[in-house]
Amino acid sequence: MSETIEISELDTRYEHYRLASAGAEKMLLFSIRSHGIRAPLQGVDVNGKHLLLDGFKRYRCAKALHIAMVPYRSMGNDEAAGILELIRVSNAKSLTIIEQARLIEELGSVYKMSNDDIAGQLEKSKSWVSMRIGLLRDVSDVVKEKLFSGEFPTYAYMYTLRQFMRMNSIAQKDIDEFVTSVAGKRLSIRDIEALAHGYFRGGEDIRQQIRRGNVSWSLSRIRERGRTNQSDCSEFEQSLLRDLEITQKYMQRVTCKSKARQLKTNSFFAQANLLAGGIIRQLDSFNQAIREFYATTGKKGGNLQSP
Repeated sequence: MSETIEISELDTRYEHYRLASAGAEKMLLFSIRSHGIRAPLQGVDVNGKHLLLDGFKRYRCAKALHIAMVPYRSMGNDEAAGILELIRVSNAKSLTIIEQARLIEELGSVYKMSNDDIAGQLEKSKSWVSMRIGLLRDVSDVVKEKLFSGEFPTYAYMYTLRQFMRMNSIAQKDIDEFVTSVAGKRLSIRDIEALAHGYFRGGEDIRQQIRRGNVSWSLSRIRERGRTNQSDCSEFEQSLLRDLEITQKYMQRVTCKSKARQLKTNSFFAQANLLAGGIIRQLDSFNQAIREFYATTGKKGGNLQSP
């Protein structure tokens, strides 16, 4: 059951545990301006304060629109229990994996909950919890700040930089420098991946230009080298390069679209389930093949060095 409270009564200490998104917040601002806040903000009531856990975008929009009273639903008066409840219903709330990791980290460090305790409370496996704890273990404060502020896309970190770190010996300071150099520039995932390859494998000239913020020049240089290198490829090799490019593009699109709230019809769910099942049956062999292919191409000169 929700109530209406003054926005000034909300304690927002957990704001930086949730990912920011300027685009999503802008759309929400227009919606709230026209229709008001439809879903109540949620939190726990501790020591006479309303500790906000969910609804930070709505909170910031309300502040921007000078809305003094907001709908609020209490999740109880136990802070740890409130965090657990938020994670438990995260599929419905679209809590990202890195947000789950940040909150689980809080349960362990502040509330001294063991992995077993957290897994039991969430009705998840120990490996599910351990994977999320490990996700943030290697993230520096510099990178963490860029991720949660929305300046650097989480997807690019998880599926580009983390893979780079696993396959190559890259110092944390180099990761920090790269993320700082490209953060906040509204780059696509594909552009960030190209820049990462240029930064870590493309020579000192590219690296220096990226550090200085000359991103457009760097992307043009990287693409020019890519075109030069591709012209030396056989017809079969060029065909495979196109296949890889298309695969990467549509993997990113499906990852994003599969979480969209517009998915509602029974007809869609029936067809999508059949197609998803077919993809799942091929995932293990595809995953193994692409990892072996990545390792092989890396060893045989798949870099951006000038000839």
